[in-house]
Amino acid sequence: MKKIFFLSIILLTASLLYAQSNAALDLIINNFSARTFADGAITRQELDQIILAGIRTPSAMNQQPWHFTVVENSVLVRQILPQITTGNILILVSAAGDGLTNGPAILDCALAAHSIYLAAQALGLGSRIYTNPVAGINSRFKAQLALPADHNVIALVRIGRLPPGADTVSSPSPRHNTDRVVTYR
Repeated sequence: MKKIFFLSIILLTASLLYAQSNAALDLIINNFSARTFADGAITRQELDQIILAGIRTPSAMNQQPWHFTVVENSVLVRQILPQITTGNILILVSAAGDGLTNGPAILDCALAAHSIYLAAQALGLGSRIYTNPVAGINSRFKAQLALPADHNVIALVRIGRLPPGADTVSSPSPRHNTDRVVTYR
C-alpha cells in the first residue's frame, strides 16, 4: 500500500512538472501579435509583472542597456499611435546611442521588448511590437516622454485588453512552413 501511495505521488509530481514545463513553450509557440484590442485599462499589478519580465531579460555581458518608458497618458499615446484603443498603453524600450550602430544594445532591447510582449500574453492581454513609429518618436517626442538624454527608442510594445473570442487559432497571421525557413545539415 505504501509503495502504491509513493508511486502515485511520484507520478502526480512528474505530471505536474511536465505540465508546468510546457506552459512557457506553449506560450512561445502560440503567441500572436494582436491586431484588434478592446477598451479597458491595464492594472498596476499586470503592468508591474510585465515590466519585471523586461527587466529580467538576459543581455550581452549583462549590460542591461535598456530603459523602459511606460506611456499611459491617452493624449500622448494617440499622438504616437493614432489608431490606439482606449486603455491601451505603450512601453517604449530605449538604449543609449543612435539606434543604428550599437548592435548589442539593439539586440538586447529587442529581446526585452519580446519578453514584455510575451509577459502581456501570459497574463491574457493582447500585445504587439512596433518599430515603424520609432523614428518619429525619437525626432518629436523625446522631451515629452522624458527619455534619458542620450537614449533613442529601439522598439515599442502596445498592450491592451483582447476582444472576446480572440484566440491563437484565428487571430495570428500565417507562419512559413518549417521546410521554407529551416535547414538541417
